[in-house]
Order: sequence, then C-alpha cells, then structure tokens
Amino acid sequence: MSLDKEKVRKVATLARIKMSEEELGHAQEKLNNIIGFIEQLAEVDTDNIEPLPSPVNIRLKLRKDEITDGGYAEDVLANAPEEMENFYVVPKVVE
Repeated sequence: MSLDKEKVRKVATLARIKMSEEELGHAQEKLNNIIGFIEQLAEVDTDNIEPLPSPVNIRLKLRKDEITDGGYAEDVLANAPEEMENFYVVPKVVE
C-alpha cells in the first residue's frame, strides 16, 4: 500500500497541518517509507514466539514493600517560615 498526494493532503487537513506542494511530496515519501517498513514487519512469522514485556529477557528483582524512610516531620518543617500541626502554612492564593 502506498499513499498518493491526495491522501497525504487529506491526512494533513485532518491533522490541521498546512502544507505546500513541496512539503506534501516530502511527507508522501516519508509516510510511504513508514508504511513499507510496517509491511515488512507484518511478513515476519511470529506464530510460535511468546510475547515479551521487553526485548531483553531478564527478570527484575523485586524488593519488599516496606517503609524505609520517614517520620522526620520536625526536621522537614524546621526550615518552614510558618507551620501549624505538622503542615506548612502558605498564603491563600485563591479568593
């Protein structure tokens, strides 16, 4: 399948992209190259290939879901210009 100039023009119109005749020709060439590559990929036999989450078949190490940091509210709020009940106090910006 290849795109002619009119189909490229229609795609550009739908995408709200203004293109000159020269740009249409250049876009037509690029889009046809992309479509050709996709057609090449479609020819590859993948019937007995298991899908992978990544092209590299490695297993990620999982860590335990535990809290490793926190509980330092006093230290965090030490630099605050104003705090109330362990929260920063900021000026109201919406009326």
